[in-house]
Amino acid sequence: MTPPGSRGLPDVQRRDEGTRVVALHSQYPADLVGVPGDDVRLSWAAESTTATAQVAYQVRWRDDGEPAPNDRGEPCPDGDLGEGEWHDGEPVLDDRSLAVVPPGGAIPPGRARSFRVRIATAHGWTAWSAPLRVEAYAGGFTAGRVIGSHDGVPIGGPALYLRREVHVDRRPVRARLRISSLGVHDVLLNGERVGAEHLSPGWTSYEHRILVATHDVTAQLERGTNVLAVVVGDGWYRGRLGWTGSGLYGADLGLVAELVLEHADGAREVVGTDSTWRVGLGGVQCHSLYDGYEVDLRDEPDGWNRAGFDDSGWAPARVLDVPMSRFEPRIASPVRTVAEVPGVVSVGSPSGTGSGAAVTRVDLPQNITGWLRLRVRGRAGERIEVRHAEIVDDAGALRLEPLRTARAVDAYTLDHDGEHVLEPRLTYHGFQHADVVGGEVLAAVGVAISSALTPRSELATGRADLDRFHENVRWSQRDNFTSLPTDCPQRDERLGWTGDARAFAATASTLFDSTAFWRSWLRDLAADQRPDGAVTTVVPNHLLLGGAAPETYMQGRAGWADATLVVPWAVYESTGDEQALREQLTTGRAWVGYLADRLASTGTGFLPEEFQYGDWLDPAAPPDEPHLATTSSAFVAHAFLVWSARLLGRVERVVGDVALAVAAEALAEEVAARTWARWRDHALGTQTGCALAIELGVAPEAEHAVVGDRLGALVRASDGRIATGFLGTPHVLPALTRTGHDAEAYRMLLRDEPPSWLYQVRQGATTVWERWDAIRPDGSIHDGRMAQGDVMLSFNHYAYGAVIDWVYRHVAGLAPDPADPGYRTLVVAPRPARALGRASASVLTSFGRASVAWWVDGDDLLLDVEVPFNARARLDLAVVEGSRVEVVSGRGGAVDRRAIGPDAVLPAGAHRIVVRRARFADVSVGGGAGGRVVSGGRVVSGGARDGGA
Repeated sequence: MTPPGSRGLPDVQRRDEGTRVVALHSQYPADLVGVPGDDVRLSWAAESTTATAQVAYQVRWRDDGEPAPNDRGEPCPDGDLGEGEWHDGEPVLDDRSLAVVPPGGAIPPGRARSFRVRIATAHGWTAWSAPLRVEAYAGGFTAGRVIGSHDGVPIGGPALYLRREVHVDRRPVRARLRISSLGVHDVLLNGERVGAEHLSPGWTSYEHRILVATHDVTAQLERGTNVLAVVVGDGWYRGRLGWTGSGLYGADLGLVAELVLEHADGAREVVGTDSTWRVGLGGVQCHSLYDGYEVDLRDEPDGWNRAGFDDSGWAPARVLDVPMSRFEPRIASPVRTVAEVPGVVSVGSPSGTGSGAAVTRVDLPQNITGWLRLRVRGRAGERIEVRHAEIVDDAGALRLEPLRTARAVDAYTLDHDGEHVLEPRLTYHGFQHADVVGGEVLAAVGVAISSALTPRSELATGRADLDRFHENVRWSQRDNFTSLPTDCPQRDERLGWTGDARAFAATASTLFDSTAFWRSWLRDLAADQRPDGAVTTVVPNHLLLGGAAPETYMQGRAGWADATLVVPWAVYESTGDEQALREQLTTGRAWVGYLADRLASTGTGFLPEEFQYGDWLDPAAPPDEPHLATTSSAFVAHAFLVWSARLLGRVERVVGDVALAVAAEALAEEVAARTWARWRDHALGTQTGCALAIELGVAPEAEHAVVGDRLGALVRASDGRIATGFLGTPHVLPALTRTGHDAEAYRMLLRDEPPSWLYQVRQGATTVWERWDAIRPDGSIHDGRMAQGDVMLSFNHYAYGAVIDWVYRHVAGLAPDPADPGYRTLVVAPRPARALGRASASVLTSFGRASVAWWVDGDDLLLDVEVPFNARARLDLAVVEGSRVEVVSGRGGAVDRRAIGPDAVLPAGAHRIVVRRARFADVSVGGGAGGRVVSGGRVVSGGARDGGA
C-alpha cells in the first residue's frame, strides 16, 4: 500500500476516460434511513479498460441545504430540501478503496450528506462517481415516550391497537417517522403500510438495546387529517421464548414514535407518542411467534386506520416507565420479504382434525420461513385454520412432533360471504407443507422472509446434486437469518445459538452480504457477555434471564462462546473491513482472559472438567444424548481455547496491541503443547480430533503431515462416511486439503449414502438438516427423541452447511487471502476432480466481481479467472512433475501463450489459464462400499469403480 500523502499525485488535468468508479457505499445497507452519522466509512469499486489499479482518491461531500427556491428566489412550499455546496476533500495518494474515513466530520443528527468519489490511475483522474446519500439518525426521542394501555393486555391475548390523527395544513418538504416498540409492530399511515419491514423492531438484547427504524413518509402524507395506526403484538419481547416461558423482558406492550415534519419556510413539527394517542382492541386475538396468529375479521374496527373513525370509545394511552437510553438506530437490514413461492393446492389431504371440515393441502416446492397468503372463498362466520409443518409422513399427514410445543396454527374467522385474501401478521413459521381446514382454497403463496437480503455469490459445478445442496444452504441461511442467526425456524426454540453462528460465519459471509447483520448481532453478544468474560451460549441471552438452565450450561462453552472472535474474524477475512474486529476486541480479550483464569483455577494447566456440548450431533453419538461424541469434549475444549487465543493474537496485530498479541500467541502455544501431549493418541483416532488438531493449530506444524495421513486413512476406511458433528464438520475437509488429501475430501463431499451432505439431497431436502439421518434410507423419519423426553429434529438447520465455504475455496478455487483479506488478493486454488468435470464461482467483493471457472480437457485443466480492479490474484494450482502452466491472452487468430509458474500473481483483468498435465483428485462418485480412492497416485482402497474418474 502506498502511504497517504499528496506529493506525487497525478496531474489533476489528466483524465482516465476508460475507468469509472462504481458501487460507492457506506458500511450501512443503502436503503436504511437514520444510521449513526459519527463514524461513516466509504468503500467503492471501479471498472476499467485502461488500468488495473488505483493510485489516489478524492472525496467530495455536501450537506442538505435550505429548501429549494422557486424561480423568484422564494422557498417552494412543496419543494424538496435543497442541497448545499459541494466541498472537495484533499486528494490522497493511496490505493485504499475500502472503509475510508471521508472528510467533513460527523453528519449532523437528522441531516443527510451526499458523497462522491473519484480516483486516479496511472492514466489520470476519473470522472466523479454517482452520489451516495447517507442520512444520519436524529438522536434520542425528544417528544415521543413509550406508551401502552392503562388496562394492560394479557400475554398471549389480543394485540394492542394504537392510533393518532395528525392534521397537516401543507405538505412538508420532508417527513420522517421514527418508530420502535416493546413487542413487534406493524405501522400504517392513512391505511397504507409504512415500509416493507416484518416483525419490527426485531430481537435484540432488549434489556440493553432496542432498535429504532426511520421511515421516509413524505410521499404518504396528505393535506388535511392523516392517521398513524399501529398494531403491537407480543413478539420476542413478551411472548413465549424457548423453554423459559413468557414476559421475560417485560409485562407491557409498548410503542414509541415521532413523526417529524419539515417545511419549506424552515418550520418544524414533531408529533410524538404520548397520552393523547388512543388505544383499543381489534380482531387480532393471538399473535404468538410459536403458536401462530388468530383474527376474527368481524371484530376488526372498520376504518380505524383512516381519518373519520370514531375512537371516542377507545382509551387514552398510558405513558410507560421505560429508560429511553435503550433505544438506538438500526444498523442492519430488517426482516423483509425475499421470495414468494407458489404453492400446489390439493383437496382432501389428511389433517388429523377429526372435525369433518373440508381440508386442503398446500405443498411448497421449498422449505421456507414465513407464512401462507391464501385466497379463499367462504361464508361469514366460518373459521379457517392453517396448520404448518416441515415434513409429511408416508400417509401424507403433517408430522408435528418436530414442532414440539409450537402450535404453528393461523386461524381466521371470516366477516362476509365470498372471497378473502388471508395473511397473518406478527408471526412466522418454518414450513413446507400446510393443511387448510375450512373454506375453499383458490390459491396459495408461500411468503418467505429474511434479514439476508443481498446474495453475494454464485456457484455451479458438474454435479446437479452438489449445486442443489449449495441452494439448500443458501435457503437455510435465508430462513434462519430472521433478525438474528437462529438455529431453526419451526419449533419452540429459534434461538441465537453461538455455536451454530460460529460454525457457519465464514460460509454466511460468502453467500450473502452479511457484515451489517453480524455487526448488529455481535453488539448483543457483547452486551450479554458475563462480568467474568464468559460468553453466553445463546444471544440474546434470554435463557439465563428465565433461569431455564444452570449458568454453567449456558455460558463459556467451547465452540459456542468462541463466536466472539471467530465471527468477526470471518467477516474481516471475507470483506477486509476492520470495523467488526475493533468493535469486538474488548469482548475477545475478556473471553480469552476468562479462559486463562479457568486454566489457572485448577493448578493443573488444564481447564476444569465440566459439561461441554462437544462435537454436538456426531453421528456416532447416542441419538438421545448428542453431546456424547466420539471425540473427547475435554480435548475439544482445549483445542478451541488454543484457537481463540490464536485469533485474539491476529486481531491484536490488526487493530490492537502487539504486546498483547504476543501474550495471546504465547498462551496458545503453551496450551497447544500440553493438549497435544495429553490427547495426541486420542485425537488421531477420530475425524474431528485430527481435523481440529490441524485446523485449530493444536498439533505442531511438523506433525501436520502425519495427522493428515491419519485423517485420510480414517476417511478411506469409512468410504467417505462423515463422522463429525457441529464442531468437527467445518474443519474436516479443510484439514484434508491442507495436508494434500484432495481425493479423500472429494470422497466425503460426493458421497450420497448416509451420513453425507448429498444424501440429504437424494432424499429431497430443500434445506439443510439438523441430524444427518433425519430421514432414513427406508423413508422413515427420525423420532428426534432426546434423553429428557424432548424432540430435537429440524429440517432447516444451517450448521452442517458450513462445508460450502470449503467448496468455494477448494472446489471452485476462489478464496480471500488471509494475509490480504477482503479479496484484495484472491487466492485461485482449485483442487479439480475428473468426477466433477467443471466448477465455477463468483463473489461480489468490495473491489468488484471476482470469479473462477475451470473445466477438464483431457489431461489439461482450463481456467478463466476474473480479477476486479485494484485487486490481484495469487495462483495456487494443482500440478505434478512435468506440468506446464500458461496464461493465454487474446482470442481467435491472435493468441499469445506465455508460461508462468503455478504460484504466479495476476493483475486485475480477465485471464485464461491452461495447466498442461494438471493434477486431479481421482475419486469415484456415488456412495456405498467398494468405491476406489486414489491418493498420491496410489490405489489405497480397492473395489470396482461406481462412477466416472
